[in-house]
Amino acid sequence: MPQIRALPQSLVNQIAAGEVVDRPASVVKELVENALDAGASQISIDVEQGGLRLIRVTDDGSGIPCDQLELAVTAHATSKITAIDDLDAVASFGFRGEALASIESVSRLTIISRPPEQELGCRFAPYTDSSPRPTPAPQGTCVDMRDLFFNVPARRKFLRTERTEFGHIEQTVKRLSLANPTIGFSLKHNRRELLNLPAVTADTLSERIGATLGRGFLHHARMIDQTASGMRLHGWLASPEYARGSTDQQLFFVNDRVVRDRLVSAAIRRAFADVLHHNRHPAFVLSLTLPAAAVDVNVHPTKAEVRFRDARMVYDFLFSAVNDALARPVASLRPESSVNYSSQPRRSLESSSQCIRATPPTGPASSSVSGAGRQSRHSTASSYSGSAFTSARQGYLNLLDRARQASSASLENRGFSRVGDEACPQEIPPLGYAIAHLKGIYILAENATGLVVVDAHAAAERVNYERLKQVFAEQQRIPQAPLLLPVRVALGSDEMALVKQSLSVFEQAGVAVAVVGEDSIEVRAVPAILQGADARALVLDMLGELQQQAELMEQASTDVASQRINQVLSTMACHGSVRANRVLNIAEMNALLRDMEATERSDQCNHGRPTWRVFSLDELDQLFMRGQ
Repeated sequence: MPQIRALPQSLVNQIAAGEVVDRPASVVKELVENALDAGASQISIDVEQGGLRLIRVTDDGSGIPCDQLELAVTAHATSKITAIDDLDAVASFGFRGEALASIESVSRLTIISRPPEQELGCRFAPYTDSSPRPTPAPQGTCVDMRDLFFNVPARRKFLRTERTEFGHIEQTVKRLSLANPTIGFSLKHNRRELLNLPAVTADTLSERIGATLGRGFLHHARMIDQTASGMRLHGWLASPEYARGSTDQQLFFVNDRVVRDRLVSAAIRRAFADVLHHNRHPAFVLSLTLPAAAVDVNVHPTKAEVRFRDARMVYDFLFSAVNDALARPVASLRPESSVNYSSQPRRSLESSSQCIRATPPTGPASSSVSGAGRQSRHSTASSYSGSAFTSARQGYLNLLDRARQASSASLENRGFSRVGDEACPQEIPPLGYAIAHLKGIYILAENATGLVVVDAHAAAERVNYERLKQVFAEQQRIPQAPLLLPVRVALGSDEMALVKQSLSVFEQAGVAVAVVGEDSIEVRAVPAILQGADARALVLDMLGELQQQAELMEQASTDVASQRINQVLSTMACHGSVRANRVLNIAEMNALLRDMEATERSDQCNHGRPTWRVFSLDELDQLFMRGQ
């Protein structure tokens, strides 16, 4: 019979190292965080062969006294905490006392360190030295790790190529440098310097971002800085048009610690839901600051995961802050050029002999651009057949009409034309004034920068959508379409409990469900605009979203109802907007441009596609090779 015995300490350390050190980038992360805790102002990282042969991290921090150097590589020996109460408000990056012991157990480690009060430093190599010995050294600490996993060949064979492993190291250093911009970083690979990031201030943080994420990110980014309930969210948020195919440019810091958290991801993803194209991922560099006692970092040895004391409050704050930043009207933002020719001299229409201003109308004008889609709206509405849908159909028509009437008064009697020299460039609005409607699809307009091209349907769709959301906020009701035959759905016990807790959420989203047994429900109505949808799939999708919300915040959230409602309103807006090949007159086009400038999220349509682009004179000159 197998006997129970205590494992030797060396084996214990190697097992623990599997949690802390899984690849060379993990070693870099742990050593750099130790340097940050030591108050370093400059950190240098030298790597050879992707970190397998050598990782050396040198800092100018407070150093380690000689009499504590041997203790530093002992498991669970740390200067960061002294009592269990300290875990309630951890302010340092490291605190478990596991990193150096874990690294030492799977590599050949050498530490040279000198505190400022010592004239000589000390050197300690656990694999050869029995105790530290004096040596000349500058202030700070140098940790030299060689031959990673030399004694654990099973772990070493699972590592990737040198190029791949160094790529992870480079990403780790970039993330740490963005979280700590006031610290200087340098990174060498095989004696070649690849990163040199001087310390920056808050005013020059953009330089660090440009050097690590590229000027493309910076060109599309907008700053965000909001505070509430003792929390602060600040950083840079890239516009939806810069969305990427992966999450490689999603950096989130909690109290300057790099984290990947599902609650954070869910809040930001929800804020982008209205403006992001399918299967794309937003790009951002965001830092959340909150009291140390409000977040638990002692969740995993790598400390890449955190738990918030009040998850609901954090989620709501993150969503609100990001949503507000994305909702900023076009008129408050600088026009973005589709191509950046920074080397070309900038020109403006201010130098033109003519500019544009509003003039009284010379002919009849439509009271609302969204009304241009009336024929499409009625054809959509007519697709509902039978008396059972009469009231639901009328409810939708009334909702659309109320949305259109919300701004029709401001759109009446507005006409625009080009005038002579007496007009001033300052009077030209961001999206300018219409020139033509190309093929019944694109509005061509002229502003102070150059040529503006607008997708009329996409723009009207967004304008109508935002109006519908505003009207719904007042009515708080989605018209329902009763099903001729209720759909029975069998559920598990956990799903049944969730349905019973969330009946009001389903009702708000226009879905009528009833509990008809211990393990089944009936779907009796769906949103009228979605009457042809698969009722069973609709309910199961909502249950999945409710379950995810409950796991994140320990309670089912009305966010699911809100998202479903927005999907219904988006469909309504699409059906009621300007259709392709329906030619608009000048007054209608200018009315739409003014609406876009005053409408939240009008840079993208409801499906995340861009609604407009501006081509500057510089770009047009480049296209036609003028001045060359």
